[in-house]
Amino acid sequence: MEPKPGRTGSPIGELRTRDLESLRWESDPLLLPYQGSVLPVNYPGKFAMILAYMLRTWLAGVLLAVVSFLSPAVPQIKQIAPLPLKQYTFANLHQREFKPSSINITQKIKDGQKYSVWEFWFNSDGKKASGTINLPAGVATTSAFTKPAIVMLHGFVDGDYYPGYGTEHLAAVLAQNGFVTFAPDYLGYGSSDKPSADVFEERFQTYTVTLNLIASVRQYQKNLGLWGHSNGGQIALSVLEISGQNIPTVLWAPVSKPFPYNILFYTDTFDDQGKTLRRELAQFEQNYDVEDYSTPNFFDWLNAPIMLQQGSADTLVPQGWSDQLSQTLKGKKKDVTYKVYSGNDHNMLPGWDKAAQDAVNFFKKTLSSS
Repeated sequence: MEPKPGRTGSPIGELRTRDLESLRWESDPLLLPYQGSVLPVNYPGKFAMILAYMLRTWLAGVLLAVVSFLSPAVPQIKQIAPLPLKQYTFANLHQREFKPSSINITQKIKDGQKYSVWEFWFNSDGKKASGTINLPAGVATTSAFTKPAIVMLHGFVDGDYYPGYGTEHLAAVLAQNGFVTFAPDYLGYGSSDKPSADVFEERFQTYTVTLNLIASVRQYQKNLGLWGHSNGGQIALSVLEISGQNIPTVLWAPVSKPFPYNILFYTDTFDDQGKTLRRELAQFEQNYDVEDYSTPNFFDWLNAPIMLQQGSADTLVPQGWSDQLSQTLKGKKKDVTYKVYSGNDHNMLPGWDKAAQDAVNFFKKTLSSS
């Protein structure tokens, strides 16, 4: 007796089109005439069709597995974090060309009998950088570049800042001896634009501001010297290394230790004992190699005559630092004159006059008069 459709012991008799959809049989051209109906049990070639379909599906799976195995894995694209401070490595700054800007002398700050003090500004990488210029008596602003020039770099600002901070006294003496002095305020000081919000980029911008100023002054006056005190001395050393230029330089108690020790040394004077700075430094060291930003690593690049002046009673920059700096530079056959002033503190007191006169004499010797 022929079994009734749909009631057979064979599962074939119970397959409907909706069941076939889940197996993707409906796409088979052999089954298109039977969509929506029950497959007849006695459908010709029924078992052969099913066997062929299963074989074809199996072969497709095998082929897919083989292709997947032989195909190289698609690498996951890892997003690389930007490293904007790479541009400030000494090696990268050494390769960079610093283009001159016009120097704009604006308002007079002080008018003395032997010199006058003016405000000036220039462009540093798209930012306004201000400073003070001291002119010898009788030299008009239009003649400012007829005299030998000295760029003066102040140290760490402890207290309220004003234009000429840390440089005004020696700048006055130099102006009275026929030199024109340029003392940049640095970004964030005077009437300069704001610096970077990144504490380390702000530090490195002192190098680029100084290098841009040197380029700007040298377009008018090639006869140029450099003076730096404390952290300004560290900036001066860095600038001399980066530029490789022969710029006669006087350093008063320069901070000469490696980065970042040269900043961590002073964190006991911070309100939070340096906690914020150490946190920023830890983040910095995750992305950058501090050795690429450390002044002592590039002493070989120095090509300038240097007079190093140090007070024996200095507690902010210990004499041992300058002793070692002098010894290291002389060991590298650099042109260094080292003078220690007995009993002088970080600001060369009480024997300031002698230290100032030695600086004047050095510049008179190394810079030709005009």
